Amino acid sequence: MPETLPYGAWRSPITSDLIVAETIGLGGVIVDGNDIYWIESRPGEGGRNVLVKKGAGDVNPPPYNTRSRVHEYGGGSVTVHRGTAYFSNFSDQRLYRIEPGGVPEPLTPEAEAGTSWRYADGAMDEARRRWVGVREAHAAGQVDNAIVAIDPTTPSAGRVLAEGADFYAAPRVSPDGTRLAWLAWDHPNMPWVGTELWIAEIAEDGSLGARRKIAGSDSESVAQPSWSPDGVLYLISDRNGWWNLYRCDLGGDGMVHPVCSHAAEFAAAQWAFGQSSYAFLSEGQMVCSYGEGGRTVLARLDIASGRLTPLALPYSEFGSIKVCGGRIVCGAGSPTGPGAIVAIDPENGAVEVLRQSSASAADPDLQRYFTAAQHLEFHTENGLTAFANYYAPKNPDFAAPAGETPPLVVKCHGGPTSSASSSLSMGIQYWTSRGIAVIDVDYGGSTGYGRAYRERLKGTWGVVDVDDCVNAARHVCAEGLADPERAVITGGSAGGYTVLAALAGRDFFKGGASYYGVSDVAALARDTHKFESRYLDWLIGPYPQEEELYRERSPLTHADKLDCPVIFFQGAEDRVVPPNQTEMMVEALRRRGIPCGYLLFAGEQHGFRRAENIKRALDAELYFYSELVFRTRLSF
Repeated sequence: MPETLPYGAWRSPITSDLIVAETIGLGGVIVDGNDIYWIESRPGEGGRNVLVKKGAGDVNPPPYNTRSRVHEYGGGSVTVHRGTAYFSNFSDQRLYRIEPGGVPEPLTPEAEAGTSWRYADGAMDEARRRWVGVREAHAAGQVDNAIVAIDPTTPSAGRVLAEGADFYAAPRVSPDGTRLAWLAWDHPNMPWVGTELWIAEIAEDGSLGARRKIAGSDSESVAQPSWSPDGVLYLISDRNGWWNLYRCDLGGDGMVHPVCSHAAEFAAAQWAFGQSSYAFLSEGQMVCSYGEGGRTVLARLDIASGRLTPLALPYSEFGSIKVCGGRIVCGAGSPTGPGAIVAIDPENGAVEVLRQSSASAADPDLQRYFTAAQHLEFHTENGLTAFANYYAPKNPDFAAPAGETPPLVVKCHGGPTSSASSSLSMGIQYWTSRGIAVIDVDYGGSTGYGRAYRERLKGTWGVVDVDDCVNAARHVCAEGLADPERAVITGGSAGGYTVLAALAGRDFFKGGASYYGVSDVAALARDTHKFESRYLDWLIGPYPQEEELYRERSPLTHADKLDCPVIFFQGAEDRVVPPNQTEMMVEALRRRGIPCGYLLFAGEQHGFRRAENIKRALDAELYFYSELVFRTRLSF
């Protein structure tokens, strides 16, 4: 018989210690011949990223950390070719090579005299035995991006192949080694707003010949160019309002033709390098993932007919898709089980789990405490609807008193052009297993619902996102699923901005938590990294021309209206949202005597990677709400 205790006071086996001790991040699947690799992010090793080879274990030894800082968000940090790994090392951002059984050898120079280089998104040019990828050069306050080639036998900072655009991504060499395709874009665009796909012949001396633009514009986002085994160039474009698959007829009319037209997203916003949502099973068959209705589907695609055949699998999200030995290898997320690297038979859907993110999350006894996401559509401003994932409280050991409704945590994802996940989050289960409801909001501007939905946020950041989060909370409260008097809001980065904007500009939430959130958008426009330095032009308007609008949209401007408890978490080395953003808001609230907490974590950047800091932040947020908002007696 379950014990009766108020919502929020339930005891749970899903502790912060369990989460940080058991859970690792998984991604970055790489296939080299018949060998499979992936990257593990290990909080217990200070967040170190490790390249792992199936059947052989770790490739890069401590303290080497396979993590790039190009665009600050990185991704695409490793390339493997014929057993040799090429990786960007986090501490010095040099490109290294490691032979099987060997030790890492640097291929690029050390930083010197104010000059440094970062590398990402590499591919091997086998015909010329060189690494081709993106380089970000930092010198005298200037940041320049280019595509470069590096000869492993003659280490250097790289030979420039393409330059002049503000940003580059996805350089890909054709199977016959004669052509290079790549993406480029310029300020003020972000890659999900407008990019261009270019192609050039590779000359005998390794330089590029005449360039030709294949697709893309300021109003078309092109992503993930890839060559098929028979040398056809494929791409993903949102020219029809959705990120769909296309191919380019380079040998014929030179035009881009749709492969599969579907009102679904076959790509996600390119915050990080190395995304892969499709791969080739053969010259005529492809495997791809696409998102619709808050979930991701993995399907076979017949290229000639464009017919999709979804695979019946126990997963709701897929990423980093590759093909090895006729099987699909990818990262997969489940609503009620651990994320994993899996190998899937495309004929019958048989799954082999290669690595799980958490052993505990696979334990049937613990799974009794898990609650799955319920995808909701709710009414919001201007006669529109928006989307969210709702998680009901669940704990087989406890029941709430009759008539009580649970406290509510509203989650705001970052980006803001990101999305809520339907995969199991132990962080969310930490709340729900204690009797606290969670709603993870895909506010207007989120990825996963087409270009028009993303563009709801154009010029309206701090308005549309806030309205949608408030309306999501009101919806579940009106349905009797949560208590409006115990509703709080939490988010990180852009989500932290939405938290502060909601608390300062709307009278609904009773408290909140900002993880490295923006409090002064004008200060952010003056002091952030190159990749996002013009993002605010799209989200709010050009600065300083719209300085008054920036002032109006800044939570710091309205700090005198914020009168509920807030807790702040910040990385001391954050370059995306510097600590002064948080400290200005903390100071403004403390001057007014508003209850607030502030935890500054040394050694952390934008997002926490160290186990002890993840644990401390999670427990501190729960304790803060319990004491000041939920008014419940905690039992950790």
